[in-house]
Parts: sequence; C-alpha cells; structure tokens
Amino acid sequence: MVLNGKRENISPDSYQRIWDHAIKIGYRPKGMQLNGDGALVTNVGFILRSGLRLHTQSNFFSHVQHGLHAGLLAHGYHSMFLGSEDDLGVRTVQQKLRQNQVFGLAILGQVDEKFLKAIKAVQPNLVAISVSYPGICHSVMPNEKQALSLLVEHLVELGHRQFAWVAGDKGLHYNIRRRAGLVEALSQHDLKLADRFTMNVELGDRLGGWKAGEIMLGQISRKSFPTAWICANGLMARGVINCLMQNGWRVPEEISVVAVDATRVCVEEHPQITGAHADPEKIGVTAAELLLKRADSEEDESLMDVLLPSHLTVRETSAKPPVTA
Repeated sequence: MVLNGKRENISPDSYQRIWDHAIKIGYRPKGMQLNGDGALVTNVGFILRSGLRLHTQSNFFSHVQHGLHAGLLAHGYHSMFLGSEDDLGVRTVQQKLRQNQVFGLAILGQVDEKFLKAIKAVQPNLVAISVSYPGICHSVMPNEKQALSLLVEHLVELGHRQFAWVAGDKGLHYNIRRRAGLVEALSQHDLKLADRFTMNVELGDRLGGWKAGEIMLGQISRKSFPTAWICANGLMARGVINCLMQNGWRVPEEISVVAVDATRVCVEEHPQITGAHADPEKIGVTAAELLLKRADSEEDESLMDVLLPSHLTVRETSAKPPVTA
C-alpha cells in the first residue's frame, strides 16, 4: 500500500520506514526521482506570477496553493516555494531548479513564455494554473465563460438590464477572457456592455475596486446608473461595495454587485458577495494530480488542459433592481 502512495490508516513513522528500506535495497518507483544520496525526491516547487508574493493579498492563489499542498501531501509529497517570476528571472530560476531538486513544478498565474521555456529546459514536469500554454505544459483552468454565463443569467432573471464591468490587472489574459465571456453572455439575452460602464484599472485588488467605483461615481449620473455590476474577482467586488456604500448607495437594494470568484473574500464579511467560479482548492488538487501522473507513467509525454466547472452561489449582494417611477 505504501509503495503505491497510500497513507490512510498508516502511521507516518511506518510510512517513512517502509520507504527508507525500499530505497536502501534498490527499489526505484517508476517515474519518481532519487537524489544523489539515493533518497526519494518528494518536493514539488511552485512559482508565482510577476507582481505576487507570498504575503500578497490574493485569495485565489492562496486557496490554490492550499489545494496543491493538500493534494501533494496525500501522496507523500511536499510543496516548496521557489519565488516569483520577477524576483527570479531566467538564469536564477534555472539555478534554483538545479540546486533544489524537485519532482515537478506548478506555475501560479500568467508568466512570460520565455521564462516558462527556461523552466521546462531544466524541469519538464510542469503544470500552469489559471492560464494555458498549449504544447508546452499541462494546465488547469476554471471555466470562466461558464461563470460569466451563470452570473448574467442570475441577474437577468432578477430583472437587470443595465450592466457594468469592473476589472484590474490590465496586462493579464484573465482580464480579457472574463470581459469577453461577459459580452458573450449578455448577447445571449440581446444585451450589450456599454463602454461607459466598463472600468479597467491597474490593480486587481480592493484598492482597484474602490478606485473603479470612485471613477464610475464621478462620470455617470445617478439616474442612468447601471443596476448590476460584475467584478473580475472578489477583492475588487469588496472594494466596489465599500466605495458604493460609503457614498450613500445601498447594496443590493439599488445596485447589485457580483464577482467571478469562489474564495473566502466573498463570505468573510457582510454583505456576503454573490459569485461564480470553479473551486480554487480543487484547482490546486487537480494540478497536484497532473504532476504526480508522471509517477505512474514516466514515458507518457501527453499534455492535458483541464477545465474545471464553475458554480453559482447566490448571497447578499444581488437582488431585483429598484423600481423606477
């Protein structure tokens, strides 16, 4: 059982003794790596995209990281943080990979393709999370189009016809993908996203959400305000809600605010945010499973792009639009 990666009902001490003995007598599990001392390599590295650090307030990737760690630990592996893209650079990341032996590597967020290929030259067992690099490595993606469709369907059923879009992180693909998903979802109901109701700011966090709300409040009269605001993530939605409420608007009585999100930021304070997204911890677990597939099939060079379904959770920030006289 232990040699097949099972840990349930087996004490950590027994688990380690079995592995130590197996390696000592020359057992080499297919697809697994041994270091120079003959010990099993059980570390899997992970790297954050540029702009993120371990202390960065990014609920999505903290959930993903937790899922990745749990998925690896269940099979006797451990996660190791190697750094962020903009701290490492091409030369440094290759040096780190050679110095710190890892069985595989997870990339959390969008990185430069040159950086990714430099990593693959040293460690080909790769999985990208929340972005896809066809033909280069595995990927695990949330079904963002489905998330936007669920949110729009919910708001339209409530009676909303005027929509706003609030996004940050201008240079990242997820910003573009989610806006395109919103436009497509609206078109299914013969609705359009007006340019004047589109806010695209630099930061994709609470501060960015507040800034977007502030800009919108300064540009649009109260009479023509959109009644349904869809935010690119939960942090931005929280910033938008705080801005609106501190400026005298009632959420959701006057404006509904929803997010492409399924993290704890949606429920950690009131009003709790209506959101739709794939489970980020499941994304991390799935990434771990893809990396560990190599343990069962060392010769398999096929790459997988996994798309996880999104689910809608209705909470306190969405309601019917106000009745106009």
